[in-house]
Amino acid sequence: MSSINLQDLVVPDDEASSHAADAAAMLASYMRLHPSPSGRLVLCVDDSPDTKVTVPAQAFRLFIEVLDELAKGNAVTVAPIHAELTTQQAADLLNVSRPFLVGLLESGEIPFRKVGSHRRIRLLDVLAHQRKDEQRRQSVYKDLTHEAEELGLYSD
Repeated sequence: MSSINLQDLVVPDDEASSHAADAAAMLASYMRLHPSPSGRLVLCVDDSPDTKVTVPAQAFRLFIEVLDELAKGNAVTVAPIHAELTTQQAADLLNVSRPFLVGLLESGEIPFRKVGSHRRIRLLDVLAHQRKDEQRRQSVYKDLTHEAEELGLYSD
């Protein structure tokens, strides 16, 4: 299984974010006009202006998502869904401490395997936990809001 290196992520500066925002807007506009692109994307390269590269529609959409994240000032990485993370990488991704993550692993909340004495967690499992945790938070938020409305603590 492959692993990813989160230490290689670089947060874009203001200029890169601005260029990414412009590019994302242009490409998103194109996607609205052509919901099923042919997959042909023309790249303009200084030393080869006629360069043409065939890109699958899926990759084209992913490229727009990457540009959107860069425009927001976020670092981006691409990793295969079967990639394995160290406990520190998984903790960083979930924005929790490594000891807290180890507790989640040992309690069975997130599956993992051991390689020698080291724990390895599939990216897919970390992302599934992240989605489940977000759904749980949203449910609690809705319940609290409903309760506050019933008690008259919440007004428009």
